[in-house]
Amino acid sequence: MKLTFEKDAILNGLNIVSKAIPSKTTMSILECILVDASAGEIKFTANDTEMGIETKVTGMILEKGKIALEAKLFYEIVRKLSTEDAAITIESDERFNTTISCGSSVFNIPGRDGEEFSYLPYIERDHSISLSQFTLKEAIRQTIFSISVNDSNKMMSGELFEVNGNELRVVSLDGHRISIRKMILKESYDPIKVIVPGKTLSEISKILNGDNEKEVQIYFSRNHILFEFDDTIVVSRLIEGEYFKIDNMLSSDYETKVTVNKKEFLDNIDRAMILIRESDRKPIILNVTDMEIGLRVKSAFGSMNSQISARKTGRDIMIAFNPKFLVDALRAIDDEEVDLYMMNPKSPCFIRDEEGQYIYLILPVNFIAEN
Repeated sequence: MKLTFEKDAILNGLNIVSKAIPSKTTMSILECILVDASAGEIKFTANDTEMGIETKVTGMILEKGKIALEAKLFYEIVRKLSTEDAAITIESDERFNTTISCGSSVFNIPGRDGEEFSYLPYIERDHSISLSQFTLKEAIRQTIFSISVNDSNKMMSGELFEVNGNELRVVSLDGHRISIRKMILKESYDPIKVIVPGKTLSEISKILNGDNEKEVQIYFSRNHILFEFDDTIVVSRLIEGEYFKIDNMLSSDYETKVTVNKKEFLDNIDRAMILIRESDRKPIILNVTDMEIGLRVKSAFGSMNSQISARKTGRDIMIAFNPKFLVDALRAIDDEEVDLYMMNPKSPCFIRDEEGQYIYLILPVNFIAEN
């Protein structure tokens, strides 16, 4: 096999597929990137058995073939090559010894037989939806923070993708909060409900360029999901099981509704968090009255009090939250003003818009009221 590339092209391909290289594995072949130039085009592939990524890379095929190269070594060599005057050439022999050269720099590294590599699973392309890269990237950004990083409950480490007609609903939760985003699709589709691993979505969001004019095609099978966009394919296992009955956790009842400027609210919470360490778990206390919200924090590092103007209907309420949960939700909302709906200091707070395009549920925390 003999191939030549421009550095930007090969480095972009490596950046994309490296996201599917496992950090720990007992199978050394999974630590490799497959370079496949056996069929008239060059593809890079990485696969950790849970998620696989394949992308086409622009280059010139001088001799066809395929080789598996240790990912970290391959990436570091390419990254540090100077390509001011020359392209990068990759050449391997029948014993899989590989030469990576550029100008006067020549690296000789061992490769492995490409036939040993675990290819991506074949996905039937019967059931699919299409949406813009921008829409998918935003949906992930606006919900991914609510997944659980604790694997004790597999369901919470993924996100629900639910399609009904021309609507896609994306849901995440971690036991303390729920994030819901609804998107209108250009076409109507058959009902689909799957749980996609959060890790897959996080890595996809890093690859997507967010172009509103470019589409992502999403294919669904019984055990896998496939995302296809630009020259890249991402295949992931789905999380098996029945997702939580989200609609049972939502309520339209409230005793207090307060409308507040999002930026001012967020800035005040941000300032309060200067005094809070994660190990402290100190809440921020909101005191909602007719024309304002009082914010109060007290920790071992000091205290802060502030007031922001607001519009309230219903009862006054004093309620406390983990401030990070409020910040995460507010940063995911693009509206100038936000509405908070509350029943009492022990019941969930809902941040939602009137059209139902987003809902953020946050559980309150216990606090000691001080004068």
